[in-house]
Order: sequence, then C-alpha cells, then structure tokens
Amino acid sequence: MINKDVINKLKNKYELISNHLNERSRRIWAASEAQLLGHGGVAAVSKATGLSRVTINFGLNELQNKALSFSPEKIRRNGGGRKKLIDKDPKLLDDLEKLLEPSVRGDPESALRWTCKSTRHLAEELNKKGYRVSYRKICDLLSDLGYSLQSNFKTKEGSQHPDRDKQFLHIYRKVKLFQNKGDPVISVDAKKKELIGSYKNPGKEWSPKGKPVEVNVHDFPDPKRGKAAPYGVYDITKNEGWVSVGISSDTAEFAVSSIEKWWLKMGREKYLKARKIYITADGGGSNSSKSRLWKHELQKFSNKYNIEVYVSHFPPGTSKWNNIEHKMFSYISINWRGKPLIDYNVVVNLIGNTKTKSGLEIRAELDPRKYEKGIKISDEDFLKIKIYKCKFHGEWNYIIKPQHTEV
Repeated sequence: MINKDVINKLKNKYELISNHLNERSRRIWAASEAQLLGHGGVAAVSKATGLSRVTINFGLNELQNKALSFSPEKIRRNGGGRKKLIDKDPKLLDDLEKLLEPSVRGDPESALRWTCKSTRHLAEELNKKGYRVSYRKICDLLSDLGYSLQSNFKTKEGSQHPDRDKQFLHIYRKVKLFQNKGDPVISVDAKKKELIGSYKNPGKEWSPKGKPVEVNVHDFPDPKRGKAAPYGVYDITKNEGWVSVGISSDTAEFAVSSIEKWWLKMGREKYLKARKIYITADGGGSNSSKSRLWKHELQKFSNKYNIEVYVSHFPPGTSKWNNIEHKMFSYISINWRGKPLIDYNVVVNLIGNTKTKSGLEIRAELDPRKYEKGIKISDEDFLKIKIYKCKFHGEWNYIIKPQHTEV
C-alpha cells in the first residue's frame, strides 16, 4: 500500500504544475506517475489529484498503445469529447429563434441583432420543450444565430406607446397565421436615398495598395444625376426580396407600385392560390398609417388583382423592428460599402447581387417613372375605400378588400 507521504508529495507536485497543463498533458502526467508507482498507483494518483481513475487509465492506455496516439497539438482524438447540443438536437436553434421572434431588434445598418429576453428565461422556455440546456450555453447559441445580448437601456426608442408590445405580438401571431395557411407575408419600407455620382460611400473595400478609389471631396448633390430612392419588399417566408430603385420622390404611389412589381415578378408565381396578402410596414413615411394616398393605392391594387390586403403598422418609434431592416437592407448596405454609386445601373446591380449565408436572394429594377408629390385624396374618394378596421388599434391594423366583392 502506498503511504501518505507519497500521496502528499504527488498532491504538492500536481498543485504546482496543474495550471500549466491542458486536458491531455494532465492525464499523461498522471498516468506516468501511476505507472512508476506500480501496484496501487492509479488509486494513489487519483486521491492526490482528484482526477478520476477512468481518466488515469485512459492515459495509461495512451502510453502503452501507440495506436491511440495522435498529433501533439490535439488534446483529444477525433470524435472525442461531448457532442455539441445542436448535433444532438438539430431543431434546437430553430426553436430558440422562434422564442426570439416577437422581440428581435437591431441596428438596420448592421447584420447584428439583439434581444431583450434574458438567457435564463430563454433556457427555461427551451427546457420546457424537453431540451437540456443551461442559460450560459444560450449565449453561445445566440452568437451562432447572429445575436448579441445587450443591456436593457437599449430597448427604448423614443416615446413608447402603452400598447407597443401588444402590437408586436399581434403582428407576430398574424404572420404565423398567414404562413401556416400558405399566404404571402411581406415586410415593406423605403431605404434612405443615396447620392448618385462619384461620392464617398462609408466602409472599406479591397483595392490595390496605395490606390484607393478617388471620389469627390464634397457631397453636394449633382442635379443632373439626382438620387436613388430604393423601396424594398421582403418576403418573410421565402427569404426573397424585391427593390424598386426610384429616381424621383418616395411617395405612397411609388411604394404600392413597388409592391405591385414584386407581386407580378416574384410573388404571384410563388402564391398561385393566394387571395390574401399580409403587409407589415412602419407607421410613417410613404407607407404611413395616416396616409390616405397609401390606402387609396392599396385599394387599386386590391381591385386589380382581386386580393384582400391585410396591413399592420409598427407603433411610433419602433421602425427598427421591421423585418426588412434586418433581413435585407442591412445586407445591401454591407454589399455596397466602400463602393461609389456612380450611376443607377451600379445601384441596381449591387442590390441584385446581394447574397447571404441563409440564402437571401434579391431582385432589383430601376423605376424611371416620376412620382408626383402632394397628391390629395378627397373625403369623397377616401370614403369609397373598402377598408375594415380591426378591433385592436384599427389605425394600425386594417383590411382593404376589393370593391367589387361583398362583405
């Protein structure tokens, strides 16, 4: 039997060197000490170091069996260690993202997203579904999904409407309802206007060393070239997008014209049996919840294609929550960073060539039409619109039906 003095010496030696050992070198050292001690060596080393006998015996096998050896830079043999949670449960990431969907936020000019839900709450919800995951592991999973956890003060954007969160949940449930029935769901918005010409575009792009692309010193608009006014339509279900690049004003007429072009060139062929469409939009701009022209143009679209148009607007001060900002516009900005938008063809081509790992595809087209500003819809014409307001915030949620159909 190995005496206590030997065990104490082993313990002292291990305490001195343990911080400098990795998993593999630790078990090899323990195995070599056990082998030198002979009979009872494994038990003695285990007692002195706290390492399990299984670990020490595995180290002995490595010392004695060359077939088990592997390259020095590796700590474990191929296939060693625990399997990743996402390998054991392939649906884990999907279920986690479903929990996040009602509360996803982020900078529209960045692909990075964040969430206002805590990792502990997310872990609890996943464990209720039968998973075994700690709140610490949630951090790694969120990183894999492209999220970043931020402090609570970043969840406020200006004044908050008391029913803000209820509207988010209303939109979320409506989106799922339409998707389950196979009807189209689109997120729409106008991207900020861009100067056309040799102007500096934020960001950096690879160029020959010492030969940066030269651009104008000042960003004074060139009246002959004008500005590009991109209006986007993002198909949430198909992960596809359409962008009309306008050359004039961003009006409600231009917005609905862009939706119509998406429907004709992308949407209709994907949703042949659809008789309803769900649109999520910001509460301001060309698709404002207060715009009469927006509703008037949607009525014309509804009549022309015999389709019911369901609309939900995001509450004031929450434009960053719109799907198109994160899922499409952010990647367009990344794709054309550091590239001067010298003409409209460049803008259209850069938008159309935007791709993501998740399979996003975008089609873009120049809209040369001049859209008139300040078009007014009379009370008489507005009353003819076949609009039905929802019980919950009818100013944000409403349906426009074809005028030739009955209620």
